[in-house]
Amino acid sequence: MTTKAGAMRHFTVHHDGVTIPVSRGGRGRPLVLCPGLSSTQADLHELTELLQRDHDVVTFDLRGHGLASAADRYSFEAFLSDLIAVLAELGRLDPPSAPVLVGYSLGADLAVHYASEHPDAVAELILIDGANPVPEPFITEADLPEFRAMWEEMATQQEAGRDSARQVLLTAQEIFELNVEIDMIRSGILDRYQKIDRPISMIMSTSMAGDSGEGHAPRFNQNWRAGVDRLVREQPRISTSWLDADHRLVFTHAQEIAQIIRGALAPAARPTS
Repeated sequence: MTTKAGAMRHFTVHHDGVTIPVSRGGRGRPLVLCPGLSSTQADLHELTELLQRDHDVVTFDLRGHGLASAADRYSFEAFLSDLIAVLAELGRLDPPSAPVLVGYSLGADLAVHYASEHPDAVAELILIDGANPVPEPFITEADLPEFRAMWEEMATQQEAGRDSARQVLLTAQEIFELNVEIDMIRSGILDRYQKIDRPISMIMSTSMAGDSGEGHAPRFNQNWRAGVDRLVREQPRISTSWLDADHRLVFTHAQEIAQIIRGALAPAARPTS
């Protein structure tokens, strides 16, 4: 399936009892952009439009997000199945070339897991502030009350976005359980990287937990940096770019991210085999 420059195509993927809305536009090398937990393709519109200038960009909503339907289960494997279903449909519609896979936050983790299991189905990986093998879990017993309060507040704020392209249907408890699961999965993600022989670029925030010098932020930011340092020591072929931003970098620094992606995917920038 091809698209004219500037034209948008929309279709849906039905699997596992959920409906996943997919959008496609632009022209050039195929690129799939996977959102993260509590983010939607509508949230990523600025980055998407920038990438469409020289890529055939596919975006979609994960179950329970945006225009996707609700589900009876929200887990890492369930979200991974959404990505697998979208890529399978793209392969059916347009089989000749493997896409660049770009993932933000949880989407980066999904991209790494997908690429480790389907090594020939991805051309390159761009990971934005996710898939980080942090040495220490973010959620500890001592932090539980604060995190629960934060996600309760987030769930309340998300009520305002119901019935819109930015809605998130997950409850505070479901978001909490997913974050605990993601912590556990990242503890073993180094093994996943070892199975990937495609070029990998990371775009990471210097202050993922904010730039406050008080509270948990300094510890979280140090843990974030330590995870990337650990990964690059084991996988020196991975290129890393740091942006002076927090975890919302994909929304606040879309121009810079698009420029880094464009440079990473330029023929001259690709490592030779």
